Amino acid sequence: LSFLFQVHGQGGVKFQNWAKTYGSSPELYFQPTSVEEIREILDMARQRDKRVKVVGGGHSPSDIACTDDFMIQMGKMNRVLKVDKEKQQVTVEGGIFLSDLNIELSKHGLALANLGAVSEVAAAGVIGTGTHNTGIKHGILSTQVVALTLLTASGEILECSESTNPDIFQAARLHLGCLGVVLTVTFQCVPQFHLHEVAFPSTLTEVLDHLEDHLKRSQYFRFLWFPHSENVSVIYQDPTNKAGPTGLRAWLWDYAVGYYLLEFLLWISTFVPRMVCWINRFFFWLLFSSRVENIAVSYKIFNYECRFKQHVQDWAIPIEKTKEALLELKAALENNPKMVAHYPVEVRFARGDEIWLSPCFQRDSCYMNIIMYRPYGKNVPRLNYWLTYEGIMKKHGGRPHWAKAHSCTRKDFEKMYPAFPKFCSVREKLDPTGIFLNAYLEKVFY
Repeated sequence: LSFLFQVHGQGGVKFQNWAKTYGSSPELYFQPTSVEEIREILDMARQRDKRVKVVGGGHSPSDIACTDDFMIQMGKMNRVLKVDKEKQQVTVEGGIFLSDLNIELSKHGLALANLGAVSEVAAAGVIGTGTHNTGIKHGILSTQVVALTLLTASGEILECSESTNPDIFQAARLHLGCLGVVLTVTFQCVPQFHLHEVAFPSTLTEVLDHLEDHLKRSQYFRFLWFPHSENVSVIYQDPTNKAGPTGLRAWLWDYAVGYYLLEFLLWISTFVPRMVCWINRFFFWLLFSSRVENIAVSYKIFNYECRFKQHVQDWAIPIEKTKEALLELKAALENNPKMVAHYPVEVRFARGDEIWLSPCFQRDSCYMNIIMYRPYGKNVPRLNYWLTYEGIMKKHGGRPHWAKAHSCTRKDFEKMYPAFPKFCSVREKLDPTGIFLNAYLEKVFY
């Protein structure tokens, strides 16, 4: 029993995800600082017949990171291991937060070509769930990974890349936390750059009728639709050499005033649901009805506040279905006055890829992200909206974002993902006893 003295797990730790929508009470909670410690934890789990869940920033708005057995939080394994200026690549430990990596890269004159909205997330977790942003020339964040190392259930370390263990590499670039512990990740970077962001008002009809033009006009194009209206805010982000305004006044107004007012009004609307249509229009008028510009270093533009606690769904559909699907969602809301939808519906685009479980596998995609806020943590009825949205997404060949709540099971995934059986056989080979499974993953694989 000598190993027990070297690695200590804490009892009584309560894990909650960022949105506080899911939580669990792991029997033991570990924060290892070395590969040896992780191996010991895996040994101990095997001896006691426990499962192990590895967690990073805990941002996933679902129960994908929950467990009642052993939890490994990778926050202490967060070093930058190597910066290769020639190849413009960086190798980091899996537990590093992107917020720290962004700063570290900019010291070397480098940056990640694309980032999601939040950077308080760990490198291994970001790729594990298929985090994405927008930009039809850009894939999900996992497509920036050129190599990784994986510690398997048996304690073996596998180097994976296009040329070494290529099958495991295509599985591990979106690993769902079920193949092993991702120890290191190597990202392909680009030279540091600034982004010029322009947001301007438009209408849903205009944007959907001229989607091709918008996609050509801006490298990181997205738009926000305000349900129960025609209102749209179009957002262009493009690399620039100009220095420009920092938009402090707008920020203060937006976050300080807008944030508290929105939360209060949404809380009132839980008693008077009809108000939501009015709130969506009011906030469009207040914050999105005039043209706003901002220039900053890339990661500061990519990242933005998620405001307050929320329930979200985010599915990827083939890009050519964008117009049809959105108009169906709009019609569903119009035909069902009892169904309310908070703003915004965020519409983003991503390039197709070859990663087995990527929602963009072999097709350019449109992601449609719907939100229901939880003002002061209060739950807002959302089931009708959720099911209506899921129905439309499924009908158009959609695939759900792995980190977000969805009601799909193995049968659905087998239909959605041509490479699903391949992923399953790699998982079963690497983790035959299912030590890395949890309730969420059982629905996926059984």
